[in-house]
Amino acid sequence: MTAEEKLNAILAYYNPEGQDMIRRAYDIASLSLSGIVRSDGSPFINHPLNVSLIAADEIGLSAECVTAVFLHETITRGNAPADIYPTFPSDVAKLVDGLNHISGIKPKDTRLEAENYKRLIVSYSTDPRIIVLKLADRLEVMRVLDIFPKSARDNKVLETSMLYIPLSHQLGLYNMKSELEDIYFKHSEPQQYRAIQNNLKATEKDRKKITEQFIEPLKGKLVRAGISYVLKVRTKTAYSIWTKMKKQNVSFSGVFDVFAIRFIIDPEHSDPISRPDGTLMTGIELEHALCWKVFSFVTEKYRSDTKRLRDWISQPKPNGYESLHITVSNDDGAAIEVQIRTQRMDDTAESGLASHWSYKGIQSEDKMANWMSAARHLLECGKSGQTLSPQDYGEDEELPLPSSEDIFVFTPTGELRKLRKGSTVLDFAFDIHTGLGCRCTGGKINGKGVSIREVLHTGDVVEITSGRNQHPTQAWLGFTVTGKARSKIKQKLKEDEYKKAAEGKELLERRLKNWKMEISDTELNELLKKWQIKNKNEFFANIGDGRTDIISVRDAVLENRNAHAGNIPVPSGQEKQKWEPVAASGNTTDDIMVINAESVKGLEYRMAHCCNPVYGDDVFGFVTIRDGVKIHRMSCPNAARLIEKYPYRIQKIQWSAAPSGGSFQTTLRISAIHENQVITEISHAIEQFKASIRSMNLSGNHRSGTYEITIVISVSGNIELDKVIAGIRATKGVIRVLRA
Repeated sequence: MTAEEKLNAILAYYNPEGQDMIRRAYDIASLSLSGIVRSDGSPFINHPLNVSLIAADEIGLSAECVTAVFLHETITRGNAPADIYPTFPSDVAKLVDGLNHISGIKPKDTRLEAENYKRLIVSYSTDPRIIVLKLADRLEVMRVLDIFPKSARDNKVLETSMLYIPLSHQLGLYNMKSELEDIYFKHSEPQQYRAIQNNLKATEKDRKKITEQFIEPLKGKLVRAGISYVLKVRTKTAYSIWTKMKKQNVSFSGVFDVFAIRFIIDPEHSDPISRPDGTLMTGIELEHALCWKVFSFVTEKYRSDTKRLRDWISQPKPNGYESLHITVSNDDGAAIEVQIRTQRMDDTAESGLASHWSYKGIQSEDKMANWMSAARHLLECGKSGQTLSPQDYGEDEELPLPSSEDIFVFTPTGELRKLRKGSTVLDFAFDIHTGLGCRCTGGKINGKGVSIREVLHTGDVVEITSGRNQHPTQAWLGFTVTGKARSKIKQKLKEDEYKKAAEGKELLERRLKNWKMEISDTELNELLKKWQIKNKNEFFANIGDGRTDIISVRDAVLENRNAHAGNIPVPSGQEKQKWEPVAASGNTTDDIMVINAESVKGLEYRMAHCCNPVYGDDVFGFVTIRDGVKIHRMSCPNAARLIEKYPYRIQKIQWSAAPSGGSFQTTLRISAIHENQVITEISHAIEQFKASIRSMNLSGNHRSGTYEITIVISVSGNIELDKVIAGIRATKGVIRVLRA
């Protein structure tokens, strides 16, 4: 839409007085922001227009709120007139002032951790609409995230996961929270997001069929009872499905409540219900009676699981959520979640208490005051990271981000740094700079001196102290957890070892020459085994720093020569592994192809080269014209197009319960630092698992100092592949590992 079309869409929600106020604010903003553009070159005025449309259309905020959005951007981005407020209501000035304060808060400046950041936002939100406008602003930014450069995208995704998703969750803004979660998921875990979306698309017809079969036997009863209702199918968001898959350690097919059938009852257009004394029910009493009546129809027809009955009508959740939930089984034995509620209950469930706002403003001042009081209590009195419990949460039971595996700390200048949970002062030093990490002697946390071993927590302000004579030691690996710190420590230790090894080798050769002795490679290997030394470098390094006496080396060699007898067997080469294509082992009655890792002659089943599936991957089959059935991963870039365009050629596939000795080829793309030994280290990381390298290509980027490596490996399945990827990621010098 053009700017004028968006403005007209916004104005349509308000009366003439509100329209005039919004139009005047827009004219001021349009003039003030003229010439200012967003990252993609589009006019910046589109941002306040989009935010205002969210406020008007999706939340139902007042005309004062929309006016405040335009004036806020005028003040913070443009050249605002000195007398901007007098022509607008006092409420508008209060809203703009709050938004201006919030927009000025930056973690780099305030050095606040996430909970304090949220508390500060609430402290500026003297009117509850201010905080919702801030969330609407962030939602608009996330919807157009692709227009920003990568560094800005990464920062916004981090801020959203750390601050805005938990905030929208704690305030009961469920629609907003769910959309923010899905956008976060799409950008932080693109492959998993694509796989789940493709699974949802592939199973859409199944869900529609189940819904039609479910409601058909109930239609007559509902009509005869005079119950007016709307039937909706509510599908879990991709993020919600993903968190449940991780929590329950199951695949997509193992999430039984991917969707729910929802009855939304309209009491105003339903037949009245009489009390025992003959009088008619009204209000909440009527809503409850209608919900229980529909509940009885459902449980009479279908077998219900009483253990999964949730009655949030008789006793609503603390956040206002009201609904009846029951899980029933259809004639085919499939479990179906059924939710029963009225339109009023559904509005609250979808938008939280924000559903009580309208374009005329807040309908219930007391209700909004209670809501804001509860919000303040949650944000000011709760522990760090605290949110509502699952029982208080609404209809989805997953807890929000940020992940418990991450912490967020600040430099003395307020720069935000993300580290793994359990990171120490030394991890932080290496995260800042390798040189600083190697010289780190300790630090200060929130002004208090601590050792390099001190564990950090979210919100800490960390300052590093260093010394010229400090050097990494093997002990440092015992209290560092980040990949960067560990790889740099190992790299430095290896450099020191090579230096000592060169000195030790030169010393040994000089002494052996004096003794007129030579040590063969076979004798040297025997010494390594005897003294349990890993390699020759370590052996020579031990001599270089004095841990191994050269006299003891000479004596050990002479002793072995006197005692040695027999031949040393030469180890045979490793047997090459063969790649075998996947093949069918039979069909089930559900027309689901069960496949394993053994080749069956006469059947044409091939791995798709575009995504290279391996045993255990979530897959589907595509019936080709000439090449039989090709097996694709659900996360394949081509999956969405094939499922949507050729649904009649999609074959459901599942793996046999256990692998049958086959092997599969897959491609890994690796970015690593431009150092010679990194290739050897990656090869060693692969060889320690049941995997073999089929081919390797690499190109060096001298400008960035990195290698870009493409490796084709053969593995037995995705469990072994996950081990290989984890092993490579833990290798020193490796920056990123992606499966092609």
